[in-house]
Amino acid sequence: MSGFALHPEAYGDIDDLRGYIAQYNPDAADRVIDEIFDAIRAVVPFPNRGHRRADLTARPLRFIRVRDYLIGYAPDEKPLWVVAVLHGRRNPEIMAAILRSRE
Repeated sequence: MSGFALHPEAYGDIDDLRGYIAQYNPDAADRVIDEIFDAIRAVVPFPNRGHRRADLTARPLRFIRVRDYLIGYAPDEKPLWVVAVLHGRRNPEIMAAILRSRE
């Protein structure tokens, strides 16, 4: 058991991210995806390590950053529930709408 599960649309986030980076550098795409999964695995034993983002959601989600990406997850879920992987420079209103759609 990996200790975490991905929201179905979080899979899409990761696939989109990989596809975008791979256009320019497939090896870099693999490294970024590995870093994202390593960060998720590292937060599983310490789910409250991430920070809250009241500007994005009132839900008790936490966020960790990997490079320019925010990983949003539900720390109280077992296994840890990864809701979204979003580019951190995206408009906060759009990020909030994405998170609302994944309740």
